[in-house]
Amino acid sequence: MHIAPFLPFVILLLILLFNTIKILKEYERGVIFFLGRFTAVRGPGLILLIPGLEKMHKVDLRTVTMDIPSQDIISKDNVTLKVNGVVYFRVEDPEKSVVAVENYLAATAQIAQTTLRSVIGQFELDEILSMRDQINARLQSILDEHTEPWGIKVSTVEVKAIDLPIEMQRAMAKQAEAERDKRAKVISAQGEFDAALKLSEAAKVLNESPNAITLRYLDTMKEISSGEGKSTTFFPLPVDFLTNIMGNNK
Repeated sequence: MHIAPFLPFVILLLILLFNTIKILKEYERGVIFFLGRFTAVRGPGLILLIPGLEKMHKVDLRTVTMDIPSQDIISKDNVTLKVNGVVYFRVEDPEKSVVAVENYLAATAQIAQTTLRSVIGQFELDEILSMRDQINARLQSILDEHTEPWGIKVSTVEVKAIDLPIEMQRAMAKQAEAERDKRAKVISAQGEFDAALKLSEAAKVLNESPNAITLRYLDTMKEISSGEGKSTTFFPLPVDFLTNIMGNNK
């Protein structure tokens, strides 16, 4: 039996089966068109298509991590910056992601770049550096609003790096150093004030209690004579005795 005459039919049958049977993974969906008209979203699992009449576009539903390339941006106070970021999004409506936009990945990348430049340009440098969370939230809100008609859900947008000009970095370093010196001087002055206040309180206590002066005098004598190698011996005398002697000499 010759197989050669049936070979074209076998090849045609394999091609038909290949175009008829599709298998989609759990995270995939098939957008089905019948004679060019959208009919349904199918999957996951085994999908059967009518050869020549039905076409399928496969859509991945997993979250996409897309880097936003570094953008040259002028802040509100006219400082030139280089800013990059990252956006996390996923396809929420497979039909819209195929029907409403030609290439949702490229479209999302472009709108993310323009939105980053627009939003960052509305803030001054100090606000850009200190209000990162608020800027990220605004970027996410604007991007989500723009991509919603394409069936895309933007979950998170993060500004990753902000590169400043060298001159600005030096100026900020000097400003930070001056701020540290200022804080150090304030802390030192506060310490001096607290020490003076304590000494004033101690002097007041000693002035009001003569016995406290005597105890302090005896304690000082003890410290002087108790050091290692000391040969001097002190004989404490009553303070009143010394006072009477000094009074008699007047």
